[in-house]
Amino acid sequence: MQFRRRLPSLTALLMVEAVLRRKSFTAAAAELGVTQAAVSRQIALLEAELGQPMFLRKHRAIEPTPACLILGASLAQSFANIADTVDNIKATGQDVVTIGATVAFSSFWLLPRLADFRSQNPGIQVRVVSQDEKIDLDGGEINIAIRYGVPPFNDGTVIASREDYITPVCSPDYLRRRQPGPLSPSDEFIETHSSDPLWFSWSQWLGQIGASFAHKPSLRFSHYTETIFAARTGQGVALGWGTLVQTFLDDGTLVALDDQTSKAEGRYNVLLPLKARRTVASDRAVSWLLAALHA
Repeated sequence: MQFRRRLPSLTALLMVEAVLRRKSFTAAAAELGVTQAAVSRQIALLEAELGQPMFLRKHRAIEPTPACLILGASLAQSFANIADTVDNIKATGQDVVTIGATVAFSSFWLLPRLADFRSQNPGIQVRVVSQDEKIDLDGGEINIAIRYGVPPFNDGTVIASREDYITPVCSPDYLRRRQPGPLSPSDEFIETHSSDPLWFSWSQWLGQIGASFAHKPSLRFSHYTETIFAARTGQGVALGWGTLVQTFLDDGTLVALDDQTSKAEGRYNVLLPLKARRTVASDRAVSWLLAALHA
């Protein structure tokens, strides 16, 4: 409180600094978003409080007094220090990156690899938003999104894409138990219900490979994560998107049922919101994502 009593109006000090820098009451007023009269009034109050003039008014010009120049130098340095401190605080708050993706992509691809990103960037906090509904990129919550589909998109900029391939997968145990040979009506088909037209159903897959039999799903789930869990536990055969199930093919909990493979219609796209504000955290996350997605 004692310190506060020793200082004149901070508003007046801001105006003195602006007038000195812009060399004009009018220009300073425009910069500060106030009227010229407001600037003149605040400086007049400051001059009254200090007991001496800050500016000599001349015809179409102003000239700072020696006292004003001394005060202005101190103000410029002080305001610069405050601005630097605020920038540092903001930068600390920006050491967070929020990545949005579908539940399946987050669970099967992103999460197993996040430890690598965190080990390379120990000071960055990662927040993952997982949802199968379209992620809103306009709200400012998401820094980076991975969206399956066919670009362009009207709410984000695609900076990288990855194609995918689909093949029937099952557990090694199921493969041993089933009748050898191609897919047949006797197989236990595990289906994922999706409203996305780019998401292959068993009907589309069987039609594409020219299968002549009708199938009836033994299990039907609303999330692909559940479909793959059921396949890994030997409950049937599922359509495996290579990017999503590669981890399980690598660890042996899933195997390809045969060598039938088709190219997916959509792609995994790394998207930045149209109004994205770049930070160190988001830039590093983007670089890591691009490298990992194409590894």
